[in-house]
Amino acid sequence: MTTRAFGDMKSAAARARLRERLPAEPRWLTQVHGADVVDAAAAVPGAAADASFTTRRGVVCAAMAADCLPVLLADALGEAVGIAHAGWRGLAAGVIEATVHAMAIAPGRLLAWLGPAIGAQAYEVGAEVRAEFLARDARSASAFEETRPGHWNLDLVAVARQRLAGLGVTRVSGGRHCTASDAELFYSYRRNKAPERMAALIWLAE
Repeated sequence: MTTRAFGDMKSAAARARLRERLPAEPRWLTQVHGADVVDAAAAVPGAAADASFTTRRGVVCAAMAADCLPVLLADALGEAVGIAHAGWRGLAAGVIEATVHAMAIAPGRLLAWLGPAIGAQAYEVGAEVRAEFLARDARSASAFEETRPGHWNLDLVAVARQRLAGLGVTRVSGGRHCTASDAELFYSYRRNKAPERMAALIWLAE
């Protein structure tokens, strides 16, 4: 699970502590809240993207988050893994779909794990956010609950599950932890308005 145990992943010291537990330096991305996906083994350090995948063993795919939803994907046959940084903009833009397509693995073979993210009860958004989701997929309406005129609580996990199901990815777990509600375990930008980030990581073992 992604937690704050190693410290702020924007810090060189925290990354060094984390690196001691890993087979290689993670392929850190410059995340831009979009839907671009890169091959982690070939990407330049700091590539501008919000998702990565690899078929090469020992290459560590990484995503940083502090309320956005990390989506980890693994081929059940062990031929590929991928990860997506899915905030509301990335979800609306199709970052999950782009990652699954880039992995080029039959969706029925994929396992998905949804990391900690801000829960619906803590995540109020405006009408423009809801409109972006509904413009792409009207079924997203079920992930919104109106709180007051022009404002809704958004369930990022529910949207992610919808998108995965639409792709044919049926083995999905996780999505039970709210970053905004648990200050002991998780950083939360919405809660603290601070820059700290956690990291979610996935790789194929050697």
